[in-house]
Amino acid sequence: MTNSPLTRPPVRPSSDASAQLERLIDVMARLRDPDNGCPWDVAQTPATIAPYAIEEAYEIADAIDRGAWDETADELGDLLLQVVFQARMAEESGRFDFSTVARAIADKMIRRHPHVFTDETTAARDDAALMAQWETRKEQERIARAETGALAGVPSALPALLRARKLAARAARVGFDWPDVKGVFAKVQEEVNEVGVELANGDRDALEDEIGDLLFATASLARRLELDPEACLRRANDKFSHRFQALEAILAERGLTPSGRSVDELDAVWNEVKERERAGKARSA
Repeated sequence: MTNSPLTRPPVRPSSDASAQLERLIDVMARLRDPDNGCPWDVAQTPATIAPYAIEEAYEIADAIDRGAWDETADELGDLLLQVVFQARMAEESGRFDFSTVARAIADKMIRRHPHVFTDETTAARDDAALMAQWETRKEQERIARAETGALAGVPSALPALLRARKLAARAARVGFDWPDVKGVFAKVQEEVNEVGVELANGDRDALEDEIGDLLFATASLARRLELDPEACLRRANDKFSHRFQALEAILAERGLTPSGRSVDELDAVWNEVKERERAGKARSA
């Protein structure tokens, strides 16, 4: 017989964790007090605060990428503050409170993990089955919210590359996908060619459209290769930053700056930077 997930003893947070969360909720209530709180905090609305949650999430990802664990704890706190802030404003408006938020996510995790929170002997265990189970339950939740269509529930406010990956993945689940990665790569090449055509035509609106198609196809290629396009681009950004700073350092050693240098001069130094990188990798191998 299958037991209800709620019949199993829940994992309880430590007493200190509970106390610190209560303290944070109380701090937020004080900050939002209309008479004695902070004027800036009192003036905020859900819309004015929402962008900070996105910013804090990226700062967490950056700290984790750098292995800066003390910073990670601090940044996670900043993100938790955004949750508490939004919940406090919702409570003031009579919409919901923090306990509603915490209860909803705990219930969702239990519902989506029957292999952990029930005694079902047939519960999925391997990765493929678990992913299928997860997606099935998410689809059931979307139907319950009266959301229809394969792309329902993909937020338009997501970073564009992340949204592209999610949209393509959703479409792929209903069969709208190339049979193999070669087809995706060919699509990227096709979009590059179309960008070239619009460059020659000089139509900026059409060029924007084609570059968008190229970026979408590239995100789809990353997805098929089981890569995160956002992570790929962050890596490229970091590599470019490192190389450009090295280029500036080399020029500084020669009493020069990038300004006023020809493209050929800068390209030669850029290649020198890349050659130094290769030599460094060879020595460390």
